[in-house]
Amino acid sequence: MKLYQRLMPLYDAGEARAIVRLVLEEHFHLSLADILCGKVNELSRDDINELNEIMKRLETGEPVQYVLGEASFLGRTFEVNSAVLIPRPETEELCRWIISDQAEKTQGSPAPRVLDIGTGSGCIAVSLALGIPGSRVSAWDVSTAALDVARSNASRLSANVSFECRDALTLHAVDETWNVIVSNPPYVTESEKNGMATNVLNYEPTTALFVPDDNALLFYRAIARYAFSTLVHGGHLYFEINSAFGRQTCDMLSSEGFSDVRLRKDEAGLPRMISCLRP
Repeated sequence: MKLYQRLMPLYDAGEARAIVRLVLEEHFHLSLADILCGKVNELSRDDINELNEIMKRLETGEPVQYVLGEASFLGRTFEVNSAVLIPRPETEELCRWIISDQAEKTQGSPAPRVLDIGTGSGCIAVSLALGIPGSRVSAWDVSTAALDVARSNASRLSANVSFECRDALTLHAVDETWNVIVSNPPYVTESEKNGMATNVLNYEPTTALFVPDDNALLFYRAIARYAFSTLVHGGHLYFEINSAFGRQTCDMLSSEGFSDVRLRKDEAGLPRMISCLRP
């Protein structure tokens, strides 16, 4: 049996092949040409045993990023484990949007103070610290295990980010102001679980994913209220959102006093990002 066929009960043939190729390229340093030429059969006995253990984990539905311990994000490699969400392509799009906006806004201005709320792996905070020259970036999360991962990523990628353990639902303005606040908070409603892949449900941290059906904007509202009291005038708030609640999220931000509320679609055509201004 070919390696990818072992994953066919969980994935279609194309995705199964892509997962196996990622393992062989990233972990065993085999090129596509090597794979096509059958170099897998020339691996050492130790490597064969290790590959078999990796395949066993993949056969349970464990995401390949957790098995390998890393994920690609904006051309960089981030450490990931089950304490943090696996970075998604739409989050890359959100970072590009912020970096582009700030490149236009900060020319000739002081370097912006940026806050990432619910940082997880730190992929947003690290990417913004490296992508916005001179920026002063802070990142918060309620999970100490997630913060350990984020700190490791910032250190390994030489990004200057300050980390702190704080709960997004109990934020109070102290003596702090920001030019940019960004968050990719929990936004999947409990009723949406039935339509989700088992490898997400069984392995990714539920506290970073789910909100009650009757309070889908729980985190967005709390963060928006904190942002309104701490953003400088003209400061930006950015969210990654549940595409099913785009209009409701925009209406909530307008009701909280924000202006220039912009809803943006991702590459798949789904409304997944919002930007707004503190007047």
